[in-house]
Amino acid sequence: MPYAEFVIDLSRRSCRAMCASCSDESWLKRREGGNQHRLMGLKNKADWRTLLWAALGPSVVALQYANPSLVPYLWWVSCYFALSFGIIAHNHNHCPTFASRRANDLFGSWLSIFYGYPTFAWIPTHNLNHHRYVNTEGDATITWRFTNRHNVLVAASYFFISSYYQAGPIQTFIRKAKTSNPGLYRRIMRQYAIWIGGNVVLWGTAIGLHGAGTGSLIFLVTVAFPEFFALWTIMLFNYDQHVHTDPWSQNHSRSFTSPIVNFLLFNNGLHAAHHERPGEHWSRLPVVHAEIAPRIDPSLLQRSLWLYWFRQYALAPFFPSVGTRQLGPGPMNPPDGRRSSGTADVELGEAGSNAASAVRLSV
Repeated sequence: MPYAEFVIDLSRRSCRAMCASCSDESWLKRREGGNQHRLMGLKNKADWRTLLWAALGPSVVALQYANPSLVPYLWWVSCYFALSFGIIAHNHNHCPTFASRRANDLFGSWLSIFYGYPTFAWIPTHNLNHHRYVNTEGDATITWRFTNRHNVLVAASYFFISSYYQAGPIQTFIRKAKTSNPGLYRRIMRQYAIWIGGNVVLWGTAIGLHGAGTGSLIFLVTVAFPEFFALWTIMLFNYDQHVHTDPWSQNHSRSFTSPIVNFLLFNNGLHAAHHERPGEHWSRLPVVHAEIAPRIDPSLLQRSLWLYWFRQYALAPFFPSVGTRQLGPGPMNPPDGRRSSGTADVELGEAGSNAASAVRLSV
């Protein structure tokens, strides 16, 4: 028997010994599939689409730089891709895309350029804070900071208020990293440098191609505004996914189940499933959602995001009965009566660090 055939036969025999129920054919299929997605160092083969999106977004910007007549038709596509970069950054920080830390750091820096902020900021404000306190006191992103009313003014201003209160945890995280984890601190500073430097290069390139006035306008419409749109919209998603929910129970999050929305947004609509298993890869959230959905209040399982927005922000001011209602005692009323003071302290962590909820029951 030739040596190569001997090795394959030995591998098959080893597989059967470890798992008698696995056939040679199924083993080979899994082996070949595993090798394909590991060629790029990916931890999950579904992230081929993540990499495709990460390449398409800048390509759309490049098209508009090369032919400004396309800007009126493609600027909104750049907005979508900037938003998708923010969601990919969110997923990447919960479940790192690559097996290599270096590759993950580089990917986070790449996303930062087109998302609009260094992606490490998800860790202190989201992974280790929001997921622990889930819209209760201690959470930097609470939806009820000045009012628990749910209307378009509160929703539209949420980005600005939440950003202000998230700045503190980010600064504390950086300060702690500088003091006790120099390697993490260097990676944070590198992300800032790449984010700022990348945008300066993009702006300069636009000016070099089209002059100061036209070039600056092209940069504003195809890069800067989409970045702001991404940041603002992701905050809006967080607001709508938690406002008037009950963090003390299984009804802690509002989910949007439209297959189209979840395809475009990498299953970001399945928010209850994400909170139940924050370290789960985004591609497996539909399975988690199917497990927990029967135990969630039906009002928190919305199919259409657009219909929800229309009903809540256009109709509810005139017909309050179609709007949301606070479930449970409210996030400001802990069942045990204990209160905390402001945003909780910040811990250090890396991409892949996920805090368990400290305030609610499990589904």
